[in-house]
Amino acid sequence: MKDVIIIGAGPCGLSAGIECQRRGLSSLIIEKNFIVHSIYLYPTNMQFFSTTALLEIGDVPFTSPNDKPFRHEALVYYRRAAEQHGLDIAAYEEALSVKPLEDGTFAVHTRNKRGETYTRTAANVIISTGYFDQPNLIGIPGEELPKVTHYFGEAHPYTGMKVTVIGGSNSAVDAALELLRVGAEVDMIYRGASISENIKPWVRPVFESMVAKDKIVLHLESRVTEITPGSVHITGRNGKVKELDNDFVLALTGFRPSRTLLSSAGVSMDETQEKPAFNPSTMESNVPGLYIAGVIASGRNANEVFIETGRGHGKLIADHIISKRLAD
Repeated sequence: MKDVIIIGAGPCGLSAGIECQRRGLSSLIIEKNFIVHSIYLYPTNMQFFSTTALLEIGDVPFTSPNDKPFRHEALVYYRRAAEQHGLDIAAYEEALSVKPLEDGTFAVHTRNKRGETYTRTAANVIISTGYFDQPNLIGIPGEELPKVTHYFGEAHPYTGMKVTVIGGSNSAVDAALELLRVGAEVDMIYRGASISENIKPWVRPVFESMVAKDKIVLHLESRVTEITPGSVHITGRNGKVKELDNDFVLALTGFRPSRTLLSSAGVSMDETQEKPAFNPSTMESNVPGLYIAGVIASGRNANEVFIETGRGHGKLIADHIISKRLAD
């Protein structure tokens, strides 16, 4: 029996583990992949929007020669933070369900990569799962084709190819610019009247310059309505359909958190079934002893919670667990 089981070893889950440890609470972090898996899935050359100071956890300094660190630096940093605090992490073990027990504790049913199942128990549970497992599907014919992906790692495989990028956020803009550097022909499709206002300020002028020079063909107020093995069909603002020659499609339309574990534990959702019920001052859900941390606390828009805000959830949770103990 642990004081706390934390599900998810992202930055917010690691931070929660550190905060619990600092208060003398025994804890175990269960992670179905490996630590900070979500950051590993970021594009290889991605640069963060945040400074190093805003990404730090557990008072471990994040040093970098860059004002805004890169993905590879973050992977090294979070590995070091977990090691420095000696966190107990069960990697490659997936939490299948969380069941409240009659005595107020919890049973967490898990399965490891060998197929072995376990039932782990704890007085409290923190769900801190990310959102990269569930891309926002467009729901159009051809989306299931092997040439379509919702993840972008690096541009090299697309050298000299005709690539359609769907989206208008930082990830789409970064991908379009990287693709350009390897000689890809880039069409970018976005339903809005302009790309996101939140594009990194040092990237926007470069992107706009490439669009102005027709290096990137930007189709605004447009949407992809069908994907075929050799083309994409886009419908513009006037309702006319245009067919573009195409080799690959990057559907960078964002992701949404999975609610399966929350539902299995009896956590209430809002009317959209997207945002869980919780007290923002303690992060405790409507199920006593079950807490949420990180992006899982957000609604349909996963950008409601970032590392720099979610990393503080662990302190609120640990403080609340201790306060309940003292009250008893």
